Amino acid sequence: MMTKEEHITHWIKSSEDDLITLNSLFKEERFVHAIFFGHLFLEKVCKAVWVKHNIENIAPFTHNLLKLLNGIETGLSEDDLTFLDNLNEYQLEGRYPEYEFQLKKKTTKEMAIEYIIKINNISQCLLKNL
Repeated sequence: MMTKEEHITHWIKSSEDDLITLNSLFKEERFVHAIFFGHLFLEKVCKAVWVKHNIENIAPFTHNLLKLLNGIETGLSEDDLTFLDNLNEYQLEGRYPEYEFQLKKKTTKEMAIEYIIKINNISQCLLKNL
């Protein structure tokens, strides 16, 4: 059985791989997929924070970033939380082909840059909670 610290380490190490993938996909101009991995990266950071601030060591089986952070004082602003809610769109709709086309139409390089900067800033704030 893994300890609380081992669970936290697992989520953080796994998130680091997703950040590498995000950057590779962005360089390939695969912006929807890059943001999808940005969501996955933040999801794993959120799960590490959830484990740190809850009795259980197993994070909930959800991809919803706001649900993972519910009830935890993170220091995130209302704008950050709104961004996380918007980012949730990429974890769900990015998985299904009928939605992927819609995301590709609206996800420009400039938007991807803004999202990636925001993802990195939020991750740094969340990591302070560990």
